[in-house]
Amino acid sequence: MGLIADLHTGPVALDTVVFTYFIEEHRTFLPLITPLFRQADRGRRQLVTSALTLLEVLVVPYRAGHRQLAEQYEALLTRSRGVRLVDLSREQLRAAAQLRAATGVKTPDALQIAAALAAGCSTLVTNDRRLPEVPGLRVLQLSSYVT
Repeated sequence: MGLIADLHTGPVALDTVVFTYFIEEHRTFLPLITPLFRQADRGRRQLVTSALTLLEVLVVPYRAGHRQLAEQYEALLTRSRGVRLVDLSREQLRAAAQLRAATGVKTPDALQIAAALAAGCSTLVTNDRRLPEVPGLRVLQLSSYVT
């Protein structure tokens, strides 16, 4: 089965790396994720990520002085149909802290998971194998779909 077939209905959380693969047209992963972004653009799926993603994707372009790439990332995350950037509330910060305390997961990952759960996502797409199992959130690894 493919990635799209394995997704539950409802909003799907995307980890930062998925946006990086999409914008930078990663040869291996772009064919897997392009249908996801097409569905979002056509109004058939909502893609969700935390506001932390914006911070993470802008660091390298800013460091390299690549303003156009930074603008592409910001446009994708803030002005694309079907893409929802979730602001981190105090409640989500508390939930992320509890997740860190219980599992030892890194802060950025805990924030992504907390935002996904707060947005009603039942699936998180990533390539990070260090994410813990969290009740109510199925984690899909993009590398598992590469043939």
